[in-house]
Amino acid sequence: MTTSSINYQKLYAYRFRDVDQASRQAVWREIASYVYARMGRPRSVLDPAAGRGEFITAVPAMERWGVDLVSQGDLESAGVKMIIADIMDAELPAGHFEGIFISNFLEHLPDQHSVAALLSKLHDAMAPGGRIVIMGPNFKYCAKEYFDCADHTLILSHVGLCEHLHAAGFEMDAMYPRFLPYSFRGLLPPSPILTRMYLRTPLAWKLLGKQFLAIASKPGSRRLPQSARP
Repeated sequence: MTTSSINYQKLYAYRFRDVDQASRQAVWREIASYVYARMGRPRSVLDPAAGRGEFITAVPAMERWGVDLVSQGDLESAGVKMIIADIMDAELPAGHFEGIFISNFLEHLPDQHSVAALLSKLHDAMAPGGRIVIMGPNFKYCAKEYFDCADHTLILSHVGLCEHLHAAGFEMDAMYPRFLPYSFRGLLPPSPILTRMYLRTPLAWKLLGKQFLAIASKPGSRRLPQSARP
């Protein structure tokens, strides 16, 4: 029997067929600004699942790297160093990145051991004192729609993610079990102004949030200052 893998380019084109990319990018600029501040405004940032580049192109870091399995746009023209590869096969400089952001990626991995392997690799690539921020659907709060996405394979909650980060050698700075709504097709309007207001209103997170936000650091002598606390 012959097996074939998912055609991600077609899958994502179908998934976002009704999403206005310009509005989506405008919302992501607000999210990226918030996340960048929570990272401590690092000079070098890695997005190991860059996708269309909504986050990494909006971050004002001096050095920006992105990794993705498929090319979804010309991110190099925006000053991003792109690596088209599986993140586990990508060659990353050791102890280099001051900030790493993972968004809606861990739930695509095949098992918990893969999460551990990924976080271990990113820990090696992170500079001492650097900060990792992880956002993703929290199964605890979106179980009914969690597997509506064809590429969701792994169940993960904020509790399990804290354990993974600790086991990989990170120190937890903050964990928000409820952060953003489940998707851009949900209750969060595609408006930069409303998104900015939402990010500044943690009470709204507790009502609408179905994705967790984890912030952790790699132990080291230089610790980036975390700002924009909710």
